Amino acid sequence: MTSNLIRTAGLGLGIALAIAWTAPELNMRGDRFKPLVYDQMTPAQKTMTDHVLATRGSMNGPFNVMLRDAELGDIAQQLGAQIRFHSAVPAKLNELAVIITLASWGSEFEFQGHSRLAQRAGLTAGVSEALAAGKRPASMAGDEETVYNFCTELLTTHQVSDANFAAAMKLLGERGVVDLISAMGYYHMVAMALNVDRYPLPEGTKPVLKH
Repeated sequence: MTSNLIRTAGLGLGIALAIAWTAPELNMRGDRFKPLVYDQMTPAQKTMTDHVLATRGSMNGPFNVMLRDAELGDIAQQLGAQIRFHSAVPAKLNELAVIITLASWGSEFEFQGHSRLAQRAGLTAGVSEALAAGKRPASMAGDEETVYNFCTELLTTHQVSDANFAAAMKLLGERGVVDLISAMGYYHMVAMALNVDRYPLPEGTKPVLKH
């Protein structure tokens, strides 16, 4: 009798929880890739979405594109989370490397978002504004200049000189230099995905990239 009551109560609780649960409103955007709705996703797409929401709280950015190969996309978003939240590079410098990369691709949405993150981490607004204009920032702290020199040389020449490598190693160490390269590589992929999609800016948002 008691076991039947327990089973009945458990079943009732399960039904109540199922009724109470509602699919998340993702409000994703896209152009060439139609924004997906949670209820219409495959199990793999839902898994990736749940992971992104747990770490970032939003599906804005490249994730609507990445969902088209959800298994790969989930691995990629885990890489992105590692780069953003667990890098050996201080947040200010990590975000500087990211916005340098995004500016080089003309990735408007991501550049604006990561410029805000960079400023919250301590980067002055003037640095982001100079990058948006395609210029070398006139005033940078020593650590910022080291990262700027390393990243821009790698982007423009596909190589890094001994001097810039030595400066980055002194500042960040071996793991930090690898994490810096990884951040640039990941945001190359993000920028390419968004550029191919022609990802729209939120309504009322004006472009800031001038080059």
